[in-house]
Amino acid sequence: MKYGIIINRSRKLCILKEFGQNSFIYHKAYRFLLYDTGRKGKSRFLCRVERKREMFISEEQKMTNTKILVIDDDPEITVPVKNYFENEGYEVRTASNGIEGITMFRKCEPDLVILDITMPKKDGYQVCREIREMSQKPIIFLSAKTEEFDKVLALELGGDDYVTKPFGYKELSARIKAVLRRCQTHVPQEDEEVIRLDNIEISKQKYELKIRGELVDIPPKELQLLYFLASNANIVFSRDQLLDKVWGFDYLGDSRTVDVHVKRLREKLAGVSNKWALKTVWGVGYKFELLA
Repeated sequence: MKYGIIINRSRKLCILKEFGQNSFIYHKAYRFLLYDTGRKGKSRFLCRVERKREMFISEEQKMTNTKILVIDDDPEITVPVKNYFENEGYEVRTASNGIEGITMFRKCEPDLVILDITMPKKDGYQVCREIREMSQKPIIFLSAKTEEFDKVLALELGGDDYVTKPFGYKELSARIKAVLRRCQTHVPQEDEEVIRLDNIEISKQKYELKIRGELVDIPPKELQLLYFLASNANIVFSRDQLLDKVWGFDYLGDSRTVDVHVKRLREKLAGVSNKWALKTVWGVGYKFELLA
């Protein structure tokens, strides 16, 4: 008997069990539909599950060389997190305050940062800003702050994910793997095009946005979203489609993060041009529309 697993948008583990050659059942998987394949051969969904399984196996082989930096002032967090992920095969470094965290980041050049918000000397928001000035390495906020404002601010400053305390180690491990996969998906190419439209220039390779020739500060995920929409002008994308295309298939967060990023983009792009616009298609999603 064979099994496959996926994690859906509601963060529930979905177990797929093969009872016969051509039939499947599924548990709590609302995002995908499974079809009987008796007459048409293997379904596209089964192929996707098998590809995911292969990716999970290859992932475990890569973790040995992955370096994580944990920045948190609470030893009851840093010590068990360090022990757990070292047992998972990661190399883990720790820092107990914001200043030490920045110093350690420069010194050890980690592949991923786990970052608390409330810390002495420099809080997590300040640390995130400084890291983003020198690197695009993924950052996962790990905080007891549960308000939407704190989550939105963390993501807007350049965080890639946000996990609230108390947390489960398996969930945190899954989020780390998902973030690392998303970051490894895109490898900039030398010949990657820059999108140039009226009064705006978007370079995904350099992570730069220019408005009327002037560089504008923009978090990486906002730029990726803008680049994707602008490179697919006049096409409407749903929130789920944007999460898949920009955040990646393995993103475990809320779809509302798309709304937040679109809102921030509109604030930056307000009044820039009358030849294009970032529009909402009510009941469907968003599109980058060329007006002239």
